This record gives sequence, C-alpha cells and structure tokens, in this order.
Amino acid sequence: LTQDSTALKEEGNSLFKAGDMHGAVCCYTKALKLSDSKAESAVLYRNRSACYLKQEEYSKAEADASKALDTDPGDVKARFRRAQAFQKLCRLDQAFLDAQRCAQLEPKNKAFQDLLRQLGAQIQQKSVQLNSTDARVQQMFSLLLDASAKDSDRQKAAQNLVVLSREDAGAEQIFRNDGVKLIQKLLQSKQEDVVLSALRTLVGLCTGHQSRTMAIVNELGMEQLCAVMGSVASAVSLAACHLLQVMFEALTEGMKKEIRGKDEAILPEPSKELRSMLRHLLEIMPASKVSGLGRDSAINLLVKQVPRKSLKNPDNSLTLWVIDQGLKKILEVAGTVPELSEGPPLTDNSHMSCSVLLSKLYDDLKCDTERETFNKLCEEYVQQHFSRHGITGKLRAIQTVSVLLQGPSDVGNRTLEMSGMMDAVISLCASEDVTHQQVAVETLIHAAGKAKRASFITANGVALLKDLYKKSENDRIRVRALVGLCKLGSAGGTDFSMKQFAEGSTLKLAKQCRKWLCNESLPPTSRRWSVEGLAYLTFDADVKEDLVEDKNALVAMFELAKSEDKTVLFAVGSTLVNCTNSYDVEKPDPQMVELAKYAKQHVPEEHPKDAPSYVEKRLMKLLEAGVVSALVCMVKQESPALTDACRDCIARVFLALVERQEDRGTVVAQGGGKALIPLASDNTDGGKIKAAQALAKITITSNPEIAFPGERIYEMVRPLVSLLSLECTLLQNFEALMALTNLAGISERLRQKIIKEKAVPKIEGYMFEEHDLVRASATECMCNLVLSTEVQELYLATGNDRLKLLVLYSGEEDERLRKAAAGTLAMLTAEQPELCTRIPGTTTHWLEIIQSLLLCEISDLRHRGVVIVQNMMQAEKSLAETLMESEALEILSVLAKGGEGTPEPVSKIAQNCLDKAVEYNIIMNREGREKGNKN
Repeated sequence: LTQDSTALKEEGNSLFKAGDMHGAVCCYTKALKLSDSKAESAVLYRNRSACYLKQEEYSKAEADASKALDTDPGDVKARFRRAQAFQKLCRLDQAFLDAQRCAQLEPKNKAFQDLLRQLGAQIQQKSVQLNSTDARVQQMFSLLLDASAKDSDRQKAAQNLVVLSREDAGAEQIFRNDGVKLIQKLLQSKQEDVVLSALRTLVGLCTGHQSRTMAIVNELGMEQLCAVMGSVASAVSLAACHLLQVMFEALTEGMKKEIRGKDEAILPEPSKELRSMLRHLLEIMPASKVSGLGRDSAINLLVKQVPRKSLKNPDNSLTLWVIDQGLKKILEVAGTVPELSEGPPLTDNSHMSCSVLLSKLYDDLKCDTERETFNKLCEEYVQQHFSRHGITGKLRAIQTVSVLLQGPSDVGNRTLEMSGMMDAVISLCASEDVTHQQVAVETLIHAAGKAKRASFITANGVALLKDLYKKSENDRIRVRALVGLCKLGSAGGTDFSMKQFAEGSTLKLAKQCRKWLCNESLPPTSRRWSVEGLAYLTFDADVKEDLVEDKNALVAMFELAKSEDKTVLFAVGSTLVNCTNSYDVEKPDPQMVELAKYAKQHVPEEHPKDAPSYVEKRLMKLLEAGVVSALVCMVKQESPALTDACRDCIARVFLALVERQEDRGTVVAQGGGKALIPLASDNTDGGKIKAAQALAKITITSNPEIAFPGERIYEMVRPLVSLLSLECTLLQNFEALMALTNLAGISERLRQKIIKEKAVPKIEGYMFEEHDLVRASATECMCNLVLSTEVQELYLATGNDRLKLLVLYSGEEDERLRKAAAGTLAMLTAEQPELCTRIPGTTTHWLEIIQSLLLCEISDLRHRGVVIVQNMMQAEKSLAETLMESEALEILSVLAKGGEGTPEPVSKIAQNCLDKAVEYNIIMNREGREKGNKN
C-alpha cells in the first residue's frame, strides 16, 4: 500500500512539472487515501496545496497547507503556500504573520522577503482606504443632515452612500458610524429620491448579512418600514418591498447556515425578528392608511415567505401561524368592494393577489383537520357579513366568495353552498346598481368554471347572463356577462362536437370580445375581461383563426399583458396556448374509438382548422404581431398573479414558437432565450420540461454563445440535463443530448458544469438506447466530453466496458454512430496512450473494425481510423508490430500515396504511421524496399 501511495506521489510530481494540475491533484488525492504515514500525508497535502494555488482555488490551498502545518509546524514550504493563499483570500493579517515566520526561518530567501514587502504595502493601502472610507462616510452624513446644503449636493451624497453600501468595507463603515440612525432620518424626508437612496443603502447593508439585518430590523422597527412601503409613491413602495424581501432572505438564509453572517459569529435564532416582520405585514392588510400598492407588496411578500418552498419539508408551522394570526385580515382585503366606501384602498391586482395567497396557504396544509379549520374560518367570516342588515354586508360576503373561488376553489364552493348565497348572487345580477351587478356577475363567472356548478348555472344562469348581455346599457356589465356566456359556451373544451350553443354563436361572442379589447375608452379592468372571454372561446378553432387575423386585437392584448394590471396574465397565457395548440392532447387509441362508435358512445373530434398547417400559420401571425416581447414582459412581472399555472402557459407557447427552425433566431433576438431560463427552474413540473425543451431547440440550431451571452450560457446546463430522464419523451432526450453536445464543444468550464450536474452517467445510459438517433447523439456528446480529464479517468478505470463499447460502435453500420464512436476513440487514445494497449483486449474483432475504418469510402471515418492507428503505434511497439503484420500495412501504403479520393490529412497521417514502423525497424523505408526488389 505504502509503495502505491509513493508511486502516486511521484506520478503527481511529474504531472505537476508537466503543468497538468488537475491530473496532479487526482494523484495526490488517491495517494492521501492510501497513505498511513502522517509525515507522508503532510507532504501530499503541501503538494496538493501548490496545485490548488495554480488552479486559483485559494480556500482549498489554504486548507491543505494548514493540514500540512498541523503535522509539521516547521514546514516552511507549507507555511509559504498558506501565506500566498491568505493573500489571495484578502486575509492580509494572517498572510503577514505566515510570511514573517517564513522570513525568520530562512532570512536569505528572496521569495519570502518579496512577499513580506508586498503584504506590508497592501496592509498600509487598506488602512489608508479604511480611513478615507471613514472620512467619506462622515462627509456624506454631514451633507445629508445639513438643511442649508444644495439639493444637488445632498442627492449626490445620497447616491454615493448607496454605492458605498454595496462594498462590504463601506457597508461596515456606514453601520459602525451610527448610519442606521441617520438613515432613519432620511426615511422621513419629503424628497422621494432621498428616501429611495436611504432604502437602497439599507439593501446594501442587509444583503447576505444576518447580524446587521437583525440589528437594523430592531433599530428601525417594522412599523416604520411598513409605513414607507405603504407610501402612495410607487417607486418608494416598491423599493421598500425589495428591502423587506432582502431582509427576509438574509434572516432565513442565516437560519440554514451554521455560521451566520459574514462576520462568522454564531448569532441567536432570527425567528423572533421574522415573526415580527410577518405580523406587521398582516396588520397592513386592513389598514386604511396604507396605499393599494403597499398592500399588494405585503401580500406578495407573504406569498414568497410563508408557504414551504418544498412540500417534502414537513414543517408548515409558519403557514399555520399566519392562518391563526391573519386569515381574517387577509379576508378583509378579499371582501373589500372598491366602489363602496368601506374597506382599505385596493389596486386592480389586489383581489387576484389575495386569491393567490389564500390558495398558497391552503395548499400548504397537511391534513384534513387543518383544512377543516381553514374552511370554518372562511365560512364564519362570510356568514358574519352575509347575515348583517343591509346590502353592504351581503356584497362583502359575495365578494369574499368570489376571491375564494379564484383561489382555493374547494373552500369557495363550500361558502357558495351556504344557505341563501346562490339566490343572493342571482338576485343581485338583476340589481339596478352597476356595482352590485358587477360583484354578482363576477362571482357567477368564477363559479361557472367548476363542473358541478356549471350545470346548475347553465340551467339557471344562462338566461340571466344573456338578458344582461342584451339589455344592459353598461359595457362593464355586458363584457362580464359575455365572459360568463363564453365560459359556459366553451364547456366542451377542444371537442368540436360538444358545443353548448348554436353554430356560429361563439364566433359572434368572440367578435364582440375583440371589439371591446380594442376599445380604449373602456377601463383596463373591463378590457381584461374581454381577454378572459377569448381564453374560453379560443377552444374553438374558428375563433383562433379570426383572432390571429385581427392584428389590432392581438396588439391590444399584448399591450394589456405588458400593463400594470397583472390579473390579465393568465387569460393572455391561456388564449395563446389555445391559439398555438400547445395544450396536452391525448390521442385516443384507434381500437377504443371503433368500440366507442359501436357502443354509440361520444368520441371527441378535432376541428379541421386545428390541423398542423393551420397552427403553423397562426404561429407566424403571432410572431409578426409581437408575441415574444409580450411573453418576455409577462415573465419579468414581480407579481403573485404570475402563478405556476401562468408560467406553464408561457413555457408551452415558447415551445410552440421555436418549433420551426427559422423562427428561433427571432425568438432569441427579442429576448425569448433569456426569459426561458427562469421558466425552466421556477414552474410546474410540466412547464419546466417544456421550457427546457425550448432551450434545447434553440441551443441545437443557434450559436449558444450568441444566444446566451456571458454567464447565462452556464445557467442552461441544468435545464438541459433535467431532460435526460425517463419521464421525458425520447425526442426530449434526443434534443437535450444534441444541445449538450454543442455546449460541451465550447469550453472546459462548460464541460465541468455538465460533469458537475451529474450528466455523464445519464449520457452513458443513452449510449445503450435502442433508438439509433438517441444512441448516436449520446455518443457524440461523449466525444466532446472526453476532452475533460475526469471523463478520461472513467475510461482508464479498470473493470468496465466503456472502451469495448466504443470499439464495437466503430464497426456498426449506422454512419452517425460510427463517426461519433471512432471520433471519441481517436481523442481518447491521443490523450491517454494507456488505452491504446487495452484495445486488443476489448474484442477479437478489433483489428477488422480498425481496418474497415481505414478502407471506408467516407473520408471522415477514414480520417478517424488513421488517427487511431497512429495513436496505437506511438503508444507501444508491440501494437505497431501487430498492426503491420496485418492488412493494415498494405492499406496504409495505399493511403500514404494519396491520389484521387484520399484527402491530404489522411495520406499525411498514414505516412506518419509508416515512418513510425520504419523507426521501430518493423518495416524498411521505401528506398530500402526498392533496393531489395532490384536484387
């Protein structure tokens, strides 16, 4: 064993001298596992530390040097390496101490003296910088507090403070100079830009730093921060919301880490601060002084912070606490009718955001008891208002039911079944008051989506809705009644033969929807309802065709998707899914269809205009109208309305848009590639797959470095690897392999990312796939990955058939697979000569396979063949002898002469092979052979 570790150490030393740091690290690591001598381990750690320094892995270099010093504190080389690592990690004081010790041990060593001088200068410079930062902070503070200072100077000082707070040293200086107290004064300023600067400075102080965040929450108090978030100025409200988000992240991330905060001090649990922050957010809900935007921000923060990120985590105590402390406060917002004087101010998005929050809380519950409690609390709240005298209470109760139906619909249905509720909804539809009508009609529409209710409403409500649609003089009511009719009219979904209404009536309804959509004199909320109508009606292919022909309607819909009203997002997404036919369609089994017809059962029928040629034309029309920029805007929305269901729709539409190769450039140019990356990581399971497949299609046909510039290209790897799964289709597997092949051919850093995502075993699995194209594309991907030493080591490891597979595939009939396998073999044998000696042991047919490559009419395969032969001959004389004793000699002689059909590189390499054989004295050179013939 000791012999093995010594040999590995020597091999590591040779690789280090040759500049192969990665190989040297592997050798030292293996040797460390085998070594049982402390002294030898210390030397191995010291050597590996030198490799890590060269690889710029400074933390690892410091750790290894420290391990070497633990065994031998007098090891001057290890101490010097640790000093160098500390210097690069900016831990200058520790670096100086180590360098000083080295210089004491070897006073004449020039390298030690130079490092000591460098560190002295750096420490001096840092001290000057800190003093100047201190002075700058003081100067900015005095300017900001000086009421007589010029506005422009104060604004500049405020901006400088923001910039400073983003650097760790600057943030620490501001914090230690009693900056939080000053910022508190700035938050009370009447100047919007000063308040914004104060909020942005706080973001710098809190980002990723738990201890500072806890201190700031305690010093400023949530009351003040919530008051700022409740501001009427939208920029201030959003900046305060962002600050609170950063604070939540700093506190929750801190709870996950053992060491909390960059100051490496173990701090008390931040759960007290977190609960305090959440309690204040809940108190914002019914507060009349808080702006609608501030309330939406509070809801948004609760959506992000409260429910579990993964249901695998069993702890939902935060959700239960929020339901206990604040469900009634959230329902206050749900039950507010903006047109009535009662209740807090809302925006157009408040009800939708509320639905999302209620839905998230309900979905986070774990058992029937918890769900029953939630139901009871909602029923009590609705009952309390419904039983009040006067119309206001009933309206509040119905409005709450309407929001519940959009969110946790099971709870909504239960409240709707309460005694007298449905009758009240239907009677209010006939009210003279537009607000009363509006609340009732909207509730009816949300109820109509539920199958159990739809039949009841079809029986009782259709006549009522038709009446409202025809007779009402108010377009706000008419558009809502129309959506109710659309929803009921589309109950058959895409099944062409299951229609509720007479032929042609859906086209009339859709025409009216498009008309309202383009009518700019209508308020955006009413225009949004017309998109909602189209979302239902576009199940009908005739309606899809009409809509894509109406460019004005498309543009109006896309403008709405980009507007402040986020509630329209899902309706736009659904409409586009229908127009692009990107919904899931289960093709019925033909035998079952025949049986169903025989049994006179209903068989779903597809509309003739849903044929692929029609869909393709619709996609082209949508691209012309600017669908990509609308989708990109929708993805960017920071709103609870951008639900997973909504993201799923957007991913589906993107996938449909990149189906045609010629459209992919357009999608990328308009920002589609960038928008797909978050959709592939934050979405429904199906949505993630669809977004990842769209990314794969783009990566296959575009230059990935242009389509995904900078760091974005590395974010592509994980979504693509996720498609290498049995849950995905073979087409998705194939496209992912093709895309990864492209990425693996770009750079070592990308190959490392692919390896890190554990893709290699999956790619190897697909090399055995029965489908020719999948098998070939997996082998092509491997061909690019073998440029990495880690992958070469898999082939070098003993006791596996990886090399055998490549040799056998090089003799297959499938040209694509053969090229990929022979290419991989050519690269591997060049990089790892040891593998050449193992080829004869893989199969008895190895020589035939290599000869067939040399004789192949396809020049690419011939080229790969001569490279493999050259590598084998260079690796070992006995291999060269075996090859020269076979027909390979004759084939190489013909190839070396060149001539028609033999490319120059092939004849050149063939000649190299013959020259090598001459060098080994296996054959005579040409002149010698000619002389022999004459004699």
